[in-house]
Amino acid sequence: MWHDPRALNTTASSLVALVVLACITSGVWWLSQRPMFSLKAVTVESMYQLPLRHVNELTVRNGVIGKIRGNFFTTDLDQVRATFETVPWVRRATVRREWPDQLIVEVEEHEALGTWGEGRLLSVKGDVFTANLAEADDDHELPAFDGPKGSEKDVLARFTELRSWFAPVKLAPQALSLSERYAWTVRLDNGMSVALGREQDRDTLKKRVQRLVGVYPQLVARLQEGRIDTIDMRYPNGLALSSAALAVPEDASKPVKPAKKKPNQPNKTTKQT
Repeated sequence: MWHDPRALNTTASSLVALVVLACITSGVWWLSQRPMFSLKAVTVESMYQLPLRHVNELTVRNGVIGKIRGNFFTTDLDQVRATFETVPWVRRATVRREWPDQLIVEVEEHEALGTWGEGRLLSVKGDVFTANLAEADDDHELPAFDGPKGSEKDVLARFTELRSWFAPVKLAPQALSLSERYAWTVRLDNGMSVALGREQDRDTLKKRVQRLVGVYPQLVARLQEGRIDTIDMRYPNGLALSSAALAVPEDASKPVKPAKKKPNQPNKTTKQT
């Protein structure tokens, strides 16, 4: 090879190219570490140009800014995104760089539909998240939901259906729970609790609700002022209900003692002579 000028030229050119590339890489790295590229601003915006109701920009920036590592060039955007998505009320976040020293973070907020179990919230998209419950019910009282892990979207879908099924009698669900055995119970806005049971097929619950809706006006008319507390719709061709109007008065449930006769008083059935 040493006697081959072409091979020597090729080798020399390769070495020079490697040295130049190493110098450029070192120069770029050195330049990227200059203070002028340190992050000086993190701007939080709404993903859909809607006002942020629960995510306070100042609080979010102050809580997250200390966890961001690197500068404009070296910051891991995926790590920044994941950090923002741990903030209460943030459902999703996207992050982009803006020259020369700024990050733009767009966030999508959770929209709470109701409470889930103990101390958590269910969003309108079926996501369970943790946030301050007092902030969630500023506008109105939230419905209560509960169910086994992984059933959140099923509960949300069933709640939407129940609202339309009970609409003909002007009732609305205020709580919906799915037991560990996958039996449904709904509480309506008049305080009545309805046991709908397990689904035998996709139309089981709908048929039971329709059967209840069909006889509900008659039940109300028969009970008059009495409020229905619970209704069990798990019977194939009927229902069972409990109501304060049907309760037996406490005094009526006690045996009646016969009156004591006064001394020397003749028996009323004895003839007097």
